[in-house]
This record gives sequence, C-alpha cells and structure tokens, in this order.
Amino acid sequence: MPTTPPRLADQLLRLFCAPHRLEEVQGDLHEEFAYQLRRVGEQRAKWHYWRNVVGFLKPRTGGSSAIKHEPKQYSNPSNTDMLRNYLKIAFRNLTRHKGYSAINIGGLAVGMAVAMLIGLWIYDELSYNTYHQHYDRIAQVMQHQTSNGHISSQNSIPAPLGDELRNKYGNNFKHLAMATWQGDRILSYGDKKITRTGNYMGFEMPEILSLHMLKGSRNGLKETNTILLSASTAQSLFGQDNPMGKLINIDGKADVRVTGVYEDLPFNTEFRELTFIASWALYVATQPWVKQALDQRVWDNNSFQLFVQIADNMDMETVSSRIKNSKLNNVPDHQKKYKSEMFLHPMSDWRLHSNWEEGIQTGGYMQYVRLFAIVGLFVLLLACINFMNLSTARSEKRAKEVGIRKAVGSVRSQLINQFFSESFLVVVFAFGGAILLILALLPWFNEVADKQIAFPWANASFWLASFSFILITGLLAGSYPAFYLSSFQPIKVLKGTFKVGGLAAVPRKVLVVVQFTVSITLIIGTIIVYRQIQHTKNRPLGYDNNGLLMMQMMSPAYYGKYDVLKTDLKNAGVIQEMAESSSPLTGIWSNNGGFSWPGKDPSLDSDFATVWVTHDFGKTVGWQFKEGRDFSRKFTTDSSAIVINEAAVKFMGLEHPLGTVVKWGEESDTNKPDYFTIVGVIKDVLAESPYEPVKQAIYIMDYENVNWIMLKLNPARSASQSIATIESIFKKHVPSAPFDYKFADEEFGKKFASEERIGKLAGSFAILAILISCLGLFGLSSFVAEQRTKEIGVRKVLGASVLNLWSLLSKDFVVLVIIACLIASPIAYYYLSDWLKDYDYRTELSWWVFAGSAVGALLITLLTVSFQTIKAALVNPVKSLRSE
Repeated sequence: MPTTPPRLADQLLRLFCAPHRLEEVQGDLHEEFAYQLRRVGEQRAKWHYWRNVVGFLKPRTGGSSAIKHEPKQYSNPSNTDMLRNYLKIAFRNLTRHKGYSAINIGGLAVGMAVAMLIGLWIYDELSYNTYHQHYDRIAQVMQHQTSNGHISSQNSIPAPLGDELRNKYGNNFKHLAMATWQGDRILSYGDKKITRTGNYMGFEMPEILSLHMLKGSRNGLKETNTILLSASTAQSLFGQDNPMGKLINIDGKADVRVTGVYEDLPFNTEFRELTFIASWALYVATQPWVKQALDQRVWDNNSFQLFVQIADNMDMETVSSRIKNSKLNNVPDHQKKYKSEMFLHPMSDWRLHSNWEEGIQTGGYMQYVRLFAIVGLFVLLLACINFMNLSTARSEKRAKEVGIRKAVGSVRSQLINQFFSESFLVVVFAFGGAILLILALLPWFNEVADKQIAFPWANASFWLASFSFILITGLLAGSYPAFYLSSFQPIKVLKGTFKVGGLAAVPRKVLVVVQFTVSITLIIGTIIVYRQIQHTKNRPLGYDNNGLLMMQMMSPAYYGKYDVLKTDLKNAGVIQEMAESSSPLTGIWSNNGGFSWPGKDPSLDSDFATVWVTHDFGKTVGWQFKEGRDFSRKFTTDSSAIVINEAAVKFMGLEHPLGTVVKWGEESDTNKPDYFTIVGVIKDVLAESPYEPVKQAIYIMDYENVNWIMLKLNPARSASQSIATIESIFKKHVPSAPFDYKFADEEFGKKFASEERIGKLAGSFAILAILISCLGLFGLSSFVAEQRTKEIGVRKVLGASVLNLWSLLSKDFVVLVIIACLIASPIAYYYLSDWLKDYDYRTELSWWVFAGSAVGALLITLLTVSFQTIKAALVNPVKSLRSE
C-alpha cells in the first residue's frame, strides 16, 4: 500500500499554490490522503486527493481550507474494503468491454468444464473397486505359464488350488473363495423366469467383497443349496414380498433357498454385474467333472477363479512369493515344463494395471488415465492462453490507465492485485458457466464414457478441489497480464512515446502456436484412433455374421430338442440353417493341449482353441474353405473328423494337411487317446480379440459338448417378424426357459467398445480444443482489425481491394498455424507410433493424415479470422479516417 500521495498533483500545487501556503496545504492534503487510504482504499483516496487539490486551486470566497475532515478521528480501512474496491473496478472493466469479456469467460468456461469432466472421469477410474472395504488387501490368484518359449499370464486356475492354499498357506489369508466365471443364468420362481448375470462362489466371497446386506447375513452361502440376491434381482423376482427363505430354481438344474439380499453393487466395480451369488458347493455337487477334478486333484484343467483377502499382518508381495510354487509342486513331471508360477494380482491393480507381457506387468488402462489428465491440463491451458493473449493484446488501450495510476501514486503491487482481481472475477464467472455446462453435458458424457458419474454436490472434497482449481486457474490465467501490464513506464505512456513494439507481440504469437500445436496433435490422434478401429473392423472375419443369431442353452430343457426345433423353424421359413457349438462365435471357451501328429517337434507345446460343433455349423456361419470339405452326414466316419484353421496349419507345419491323423491324449491305464482325421481347412475365424493374431483352432463334431445354438435368419423376411416367429416356436418346445438371443455382429462390435470410447472422448476434446483456440483467434483478429483501422482506411483510399486487405490481415495468423503444424506433426507421430505398438494388427501412420490435419487447421483459422478481417476491410474509409 502506498504511503505517498499522487506526485502529479503535488507538482500542480507547486505551480499554482501561493508559496507561503504550500507547506500548510501539502501537509493537510498528505494527511487527508493517508486517512482516505486507510479508510476506503487506493482509488477513493486518489479521488479525494484530486478533489481537494482542485478545491485549493479554485478561487474561494471563504475558509482557508477545503479539507472538511479531521483525519485522526477515523479508523484504518480493512482488507475487505480494498478487495471490494478491486472487484468493483474489475466488474466495470468487464461490462465496458462485453465482447472481450464474453470470449474470455466463454473460453475459460469451456476449458474448465472439460478439465472438470476429465477430473471426474479420472476420479471414477482411480476409485474403481474402492466400494469394497478391504480392496487394498483383496487379490485374485493368477499364474504365469511358459509355453514354446513364451510366458503367458492368466487368471484361470485349477480346482484343487483353493484347498491347497487353505491347507498349506492358510495363515497368509483371512478369507479365500473359489469361483466360476460370471455368466447369464435363468432364475425361476413359480411362473416367473428371468435371466440375470451371476456366479457360483465360495461362502467367504461376501466377506471378501464386504457386501452391504439388506436382509440376511454374509454367511448365507455356508449351506449347499443357498443363494444371495441383489436388491434389484429380488425386486424382479418377488416384488414387494419378503424373499428370505423362498425357493428359486437356477437353470432348471437345482432349487436354492434365498438366505440374503445385498445392496446393488456400484457401477465402478469389477463386480457391478454380479446380481446373484450361488454356493460354490452347489456347483461342485451339480457338476460331476468339477467334483472329479477336486477328488482326483486334477491340476491340468485351468477352468476356475480364486479370490483371496490376505491376513492383516501380511503384505501382497510376501504372500505372492510364498505361494509361487503351490501348483508346480503338485503337477505331474510331464507338466513341470510349463513352469507354472502362482502370484497375487491386487484388486487395486485390476482396472488400471491389467496388461502382462512375458510375465511382466506392462500397464493397462492407466495409460488412458494419464493421457486424459494431460489432455485436460492442455485444454485448460488453451483457455488460459486466450485470457493472456486478449489481455496483453489490449495492453495499448490500458497503457494510459496504468500510466495515470502510477503517476498518482499506485505502486506495482497494487496494479498486480488489480489485474489479479479481474482475473479471479473472470474465473469465478467462468466456473459458474462451467458448472452449467457440466450439468448439461454429463448425461452425454456418461453415455460416451460408459460411466454413471453424478455431480458431487455434497462432496466437500470436490468443493475444496474446486476452490483450489479456481485459485490455480486464476493465477495461471492472470499471471502474465498482471506482471506484464504493471511493468509499463508512466513517463513514456503519459508523454505519448509508449508503443507496444514487435517484441511485445512475440509472447502472444508463441501462445497461439502452443494453442494450435495442442489442437492439431489432438486432431491427428483422433484420426489415428478412428483409423485403427476401422482397420480392425475391416479385418476378414472368416465367416458371415449378417443375420446370425446366437442363443446360449442355459437350461437342460434345450437338449434333445435340436431336430424338432430345426424342423419347425425351417417349415416356418424364418431360418436358412441351424447348428450348435460349444462356444459363441465371438469367443473361445476351451483351450486344450496334448495333441500330436506326424512330424511334430517333440519340444512343441500343442495348445489349440477347441470348439465342438454339429452338422451344418459351417453352412450356418458361412465358413470359407481353403482346402477339403465340411462335416457331412454322408460320411459316417466324420464322428472322428476335424476341421482346422489356417493358423493351425501354420502352427503344425503341415504342407498337405488333408488326411493327416491327429492324436489327442496319451495312453494310460484309465485313458485312451482319441484319433482324428483332418478333412478340411478353413480361413481363420476371428473369434477373440480383433487386435491380436488368430489362435490355432480345431473344430470337432459332437452333439453332447455343445452350449450354443446358431441360427441363420432368412434374408428374404423381416428380421423382427422372423424373431417373433422364432420366439413362439422356442416357447412352444422350451417353455421353461426365457427367450434370449444375441446378434453375432453386435457382440463382435462390443470388442471395439473401449477403443471407440477413447476415440469419441478424444474427438470431443479435440473439437473443444479447436473451439477454444478459435475463440482466442477470433478475439485477437478482432483486436488487430480494430488496431489497424486507420491503416486499412489509408490503404483503401490508395486503391487496395478487399482481397488485398483480407490477405494482409490473415497472413500473420496463417504463418503461426503453419508453424504449429510443423511442431505438432513429429510430436503426434512419436506418441502414436508408440501407441500402435500395443496392437499386433494395426493401421499405418499415413502422411495424408498429417497433411489433412494441417489443411483442416488452416481452413478453420481462415474461417475464424476472415469474419473480422473482411468486416474491417468493408468499412467505409471516410469513417475510419474522420478523426484524422
């Protein structure tokens, strides 16, 4: 706070005040200035001082002094008074320049909204699975296995491992639970039948997940025929009735008693679709092969999951190292070559650190969290750059204001505070606008991001973070204008010799280049993500998924009805073909080893995707044969025939695969190997990840080990009418099961969901980044056009055309965008090349993507700038030169 009155006023007093009264008058005025400064702040003190100077200089009819107050009678002004004064002046400046203020506040609001949306998304990702009370002590047991020189990591484990860990390593765990794989099941109560996603799990699983029980207790799975239901599932089955103790049926196989109802799990947990939990003991009792695997301690069938909660006095790394050889110590000698190594994968890593390569954790979804954190910061930075650019661009208009303020006594710290006040006022208004934008965009954002984020009105941490956000953004946005504008020299400004030279515009140009570098990089990234998705979508499927329906046979009632269903469906004219298989077309449910063939390398581990199919499967799905034939009822020997894919031919090293005999299994006292003959080779069927190579696969004809029905709709009929007819036929023959179906093309499309979400989010943020950059460019072009109004008038008088003037005013901005393109292209190339390395099947970084992005940025720049430049060029030069 200054302690001296305005110097210019003192000089006026020396010139016009009588010498014998100068000392008295100055003393009174200085005392008055100090009082007013303490009482009402800098601006009011100066106003009072100048008023009294004028009073002394005017002729007076009475009284020797214009000062009417005794300064010593008043108290010091508070900091609140000073702040109120700053904010009032800042508000007046904003309302005086409405267009400039709208651009600043609008740009900052969009930038802050994007940053806050990304912040909410990141918070949701980082808080994944934290609903479970002990999530930092929960883990899934996984294993590394070595095959053909490569280490693979999987979360499927053998059935005996649960008892092995409980019996030999029990003191390391607080809870332990075996589980099957989550899937759809039919739940029946009376005449009501619903399909819900659930699992068979050990009785300790509710404790591991710390389920919030609404009825019953977490111990409800200790008996064999028991089940826990989520609140929504209980509501669907029983309505308002009390479900406790009631009997329901699972898949038409077993009756179970409801022993508890738990709160629906939140959306941001891996178990969000777990709508019921049935007893693991029930699964063992109803599945003879599982009971056999446990009784005979079969270690080579990895078909289950195991979840644990480690003991309170243990840590993950220690327990993981202790159970390392728990499987290897029990497998037969011929399986030790796989070097099975068990380890714990903590729940805290499931979401963000789930990728493994050669037994090493290589990251996962965390890369997108980091990516969008950077994007959010850059988008906010773009909005702050707009503020800085527009503030410094208007520096000439405020130079005189700064000069006068300094001349009448303001020190630089006061000016800095004043400009920061304006900055914080803009940020507060922008924050309010950002809140409104978030509320409007949140439903769309949740849909695109596959989230259920709610605005955290009652979250104190959010508001504390928002306050910090406003503070940091205000400092960031106002720092350059505050320190730059407050540095002007008052003597040069008031003498009229102050000019903002070429060097003063350099920071603005640099900031514009930064803005468009970020925007162009985002545009290139969005295009490459889209191209990668389209490239993979266009990958040959090896089958025809148009009009192909898949139905899982979840109830025993389906079995034995194949012939009658097929006959009725064909007679109704709604299908072309029908077949059954052990896996859906969009997945492989079984992988097996133990295959051998003539010429096989003894050291080669023969692991094949194995699918059991019925006759007409090839016709139904549209297999594409490279060699040989399909399964046929004309050949009775086809019960021991197999069809393999191209990847299998390459893996087996067969030059002439047709007729090759493949042996499966080894001779033993209790087992005899099976022998199969290759009758056909098909093109690779893309069943699993579309981004990875197709695995070697064997298709075996079998009517017993099938779980799925495939239906090829008649293209000559409406799909909706055909499905209605199919439903009526299924309800006629399988009345105990609900009619549930999936389109193969839709299920395949779900494999791109993650990449498509990332692409849509990146594209949306790129558009917003361009919008923010264009807002700044619009404001700058408006200022430049205003600044050069007289120059434009002179040029028009001398004969310049509108096109000449448009070129003159636009070229500076075009040059800046070209520089941004040259910087953005190598940056984007470097990071996108690294990103594409994660995909075995990937697109190329074509030159036209970079060229097209540059051309697009230039066109957007010209469209943005042209409005102001053409408007300025069309102004009548008489108006612009009138003041001259």
